[in-house]
Amino acid sequence: MYYSIYCEDVENSAPLRKSARPAHLARLQILADAGKLLAAGPHPAVDAEDPGDAGFTGTLVIGEFDSLEAATAWADSDPYVDAGVFSKITVKPFKLVLP
Repeated sequence: MYYSIYCEDVENSAPLRKSARPAHLARLQILADAGKLLAAGPHPAVDAEDPGDAGFTGTLVIGEFDSLEAATAWADSDPYVDAGVFSKITVKPFKLVLP
């Protein structure tokens, strides 16, 4: 089943994101290579493709996991967690309807 993982950033997370980004992306690539990643990306702090100095306010990952517990454990072990980027993580079942 798919699960949405919504992560909210701490304020001024840009330097924290920068330091942990390579490990964060590598981990997402592993999920993608396994055919279990539906979508992933950050939420810009402003209405722009590249938010510049405004940075990001959070991250959304939609991936396939065996259970809510497995999705939560995966989310909790993200490199951004260790770097202090996220202030809150919400994991919920996700039902893909379209496309």
